[in-house]
Amino acid sequence: MIPPKIDSYRFGRIVIDGQAYSRDVIILPDRVIRDWWRGSGHVLNPDDLLLVFEASPEVLVVGQGSVSRMQVLDETKQALEEAGIELISLPTKEACQKYNEVRTQYDAAAALHLTC
Repeated sequence: MIPPKIDSYRFGRIVIDGQAYSRDVIILPDRVIRDWWRGSGHVLNPDDLLLVFEASPEVLVVGQGSVSRMQVLDETKQALEEAGIELISLPTKEACQKYNEVRTQYDAAAALHLTC
C-alpha cells in the first residue's frame, strides 16, 4: 500500500493524490479524513485525534496553520508520547513537506489545519 502523498498546499487548500480539499484533513496511512475539525477550534486536544490513536502510526505530523495559530496542548503531546507516536508540529506549509519526507520511511499520519 502506498501512503497518500500531498501534491500541493496553499492557504485554505491542499491537494492529496490529485484530490483537492478546502477544509482541514487528517491523513492516515491508508486514507484521508476530510472536513476534520477540533472540539475547541484552534486548540488540539487528544480527543481530536481519536482516529490517529486508532491507526497507531509511528509518526504524526501536525500542521498548525499558516501562522501556527492552532496550539498543541501539553496533554495532547503527552497522550501521543504515551501511545508511542512521535509528534512533529510545524506551520502547515513545512508540515506538508515534512509529511511527504517521512511518509515512505515510517508509518506516518498528518493532521493539517489549512488556514490560520
